[in-house]
Amino acid sequence: MHGLLLHRIIRHRPAFQVLRPACQRFYSKKSSTEKLKAADPARNIDLESFPAENIRNFSIIAHIDHGKSTLADRLLELTKTISATSSNKQVLDKLKVERERGITVKAQTVSMFYNYKGKDYLLNLIDTPGHVDFSYEVSRSLAACQGTLLLVDAAQGIQAQTVANFYLAFGEGLHIIPVLNKVDLPGAEPERAMQQIQSAFELDTSSILKISAKTGLNVDTVLPRIIEDIPPPPGSRDKPFRALLFDSWYDQYVGVVCLVRVVDGKIRKGDKIAFVHSDSKYDVSEVGIMHPEQLPTGYLHAGQVGYVICGMKSASEAHVGDTFYHIGKPVEALPGFQPAQSMVFAGIFPVDTNDFRRLDESITKLTLNDASVSVHKETSHALGQGWRLGFLGTLHMDVFRQRLENEYDASIIVTQPTVPYRIIYRDKTTKIVRNPSDFPDADERALKVARLEEPMVLATLIFPEDYMGKMIELCGSRRGEQREYVFVDETRVMMKYMMPLAEVVTDFYDELKSRSSGYATFDYEDAGYEESDLVKMTVLLNHKPVDALSIILHRSQVDVVGRDWVKRLKNVIQKQLFEVVIQTALGHKIVARETIPALRKNVTAKCYGGDVSRKMKLLQKQKEGKKRMKMIGNVEIPQKAFYDFLDKKS
Repeated sequence: MHGLLLHRIIRHRPAFQVLRPACQRFYSKKSSTEKLKAADPARNIDLESFPAENIRNFSIIAHIDHGKSTLADRLLELTKTISATSSNKQVLDKLKVERERGITVKAQTVSMFYNYKGKDYLLNLIDTPGHVDFSYEVSRSLAACQGTLLLVDAAQGIQAQTVANFYLAFGEGLHIIPVLNKVDLPGAEPERAMQQIQSAFELDTSSILKISAKTGLNVDTVLPRIIEDIPPPPGSRDKPFRALLFDSWYDQYVGVVCLVRVVDGKIRKGDKIAFVHSDSKYDVSEVGIMHPEQLPTGYLHAGQVGYVICGMKSASEAHVGDTFYHIGKPVEALPGFQPAQSMVFAGIFPVDTNDFRRLDESITKLTLNDASVSVHKETSHALGQGWRLGFLGTLHMDVFRQRLENEYDASIIVTQPTVPYRIIYRDKTTKIVRNPSDFPDADERALKVARLEEPMVLATLIFPEDYMGKMIELCGSRRGEQREYVFVDETRVMMKYMMPLAEVVTDFYDELKSRSSGYATFDYEDAGYEESDLVKMTVLLNHKPVDALSIILHRSQVDVVGRDWVKRLKNVIQKQLFEVVIQTALGHKIVARETIPALRKNVTAKCYGGDVSRKMKLLQKQKEGKKRMKMIGNVEIPQKAFYDFLDKKS
């Protein structure tokens, strides 16, 4: 009997050897979780013990790369929300695209607990992006705050996005605390940066915080300043429950996760809630805070910021800016957000048409996490079924494309970006054109259209005085008109230009950085519409239009763009068995032309001597065959050719 048992153990010994490491990992994981709960008091804290006067909701705003994410890491370490290790780099930048590009794309929320003068405080930090294309994320974050840290690089000083973000916060009525970062750098000039802050924003810089987020220098002075200067959130936990939904994302296991700011009352797990505007009803299955990951607490009250999971399964159910309330206790809706105005439109098509349904689901889930993207389905003769998506800018478009590829493994083609043009008809009606295919033809323009308008922006550029000539030349070549010109300090200039948005969304930013050796910064704001001489340029392949390659341009640019496009298309379209004529045209007028010669077989290869008329007869027969083939043949443009053409470097 013992021998049989021993034989079975020996026979199954390899299986035991394989399972042992997994068992050890399971038990060690369990014990480490218990240790974490014991080490982190926040996991045992009762949120009911934090009245509104012990809560501070704040954000960090700054120009791109001035140290927002690094300062957030130091504050998380200081409050023991995360352990202090050298691997803490941009903890709140959770997306792969954020880590690859070194920028913040999505606003992230994290709750921290901090003891100051014997009192426990709950601090909610909303980390915000810095780039101009993500200003909608910034405005939503600021709506959940009562104060903000205005972070300025002591070496670079005030930049264009610093100005834009300051006025966003100022417009929300937030308390602004100026902070100088990177004061330990060899090139830091704190006094000069302070002077810029004082002259540009009229802020008191007598007690400005001077820190280095990278080394941790004076970072311990930031939290006491937040507690003393930023007011606690308004609202009462005794009033009926009201909460503002200011962000959401999709989780494949629990559905939609809603990020809310509780304005009045309280919410618990098991409550029945509804939206004011959509009147949809839900049962709350989980309530908690971000610490920095989701930490269930079962309770939130007035002044607190946290997440709510209530069984939403569809991405379209969560309307950012809507108000939650308890069923049976109706409340007045909170002021939401102005819907983001998409300023750049592009067509997105699957490389493989069989992926349409899967890509449709991916775009739906991703737009839940990015409410500033507008989506309309469209069909192209060349590329099949797809979507016309609206973005806040070209970086926003590029990040959305990269997130589709990274997070949903999508293979897509993105068409040439366009901006929304406005058509004013003679009968006073207006129409917004987002797709070149909707642009009126010559006959309709002559009979019905009164005028055409294009969107304008007021651009703010800040750069060293040495680059003045190059910046004026760049803006002039992009149809810009100078509106303002001031010196920020002894060496730096701030210029404001009125420019067409279409000139900004192509490669303006790259040109700006190239001509200024990377020193110039740029920001813009919407400035309405102005009348313009607009035309639609089409691409013809063997006299047949290709709808996916149409573009709306100012008449002055047609010759340059038309010649550039035919040359680039000649490089990406493969030779056919017949001659391919590539043309760009305005209506019936041809702008530029290139020809791709046909692939030709050597039909005279077997003619060894004999009369020359034999060769001529074969060549004439081949010529007539090519001519017939050209008449009935379609030029097939592979998806890769579209992809290569739409890449500016091709």
